[in-house]
Amino acid sequence: MKTKFVTILACFLAITLLTGCLSLHFEGGRKTCSTNTDEHPAVGEATNTPTLGQQLIDLQKAKDSGAITDAEYQAQKARLLGNK
Repeated sequence: MKTKFVTILACFLAITLLTGCLSLHFEGGRKTCSTNTDEHPAVGEATNTPTLGQQLIDLQKAKDSGAITDAEYQAQKARLLGNK
């Protein structure tokens, strides 16, 4: 009985460690840190920065829903297109 308990406990701890419940992440053998924003994303890794097109679409949706006025829309659109 004690041997089964120790085996189950060891398996549970191993699974917990390998799944990242202890804040350890093993992704392709590369150590990652979410606090370092200076690094570029790896190939195939998604970025959190929306593209200019997505920003314009979101801005249009905000105007269409009434969240912003037409004047605010034009000002934000000019700001986005000016930063291009």
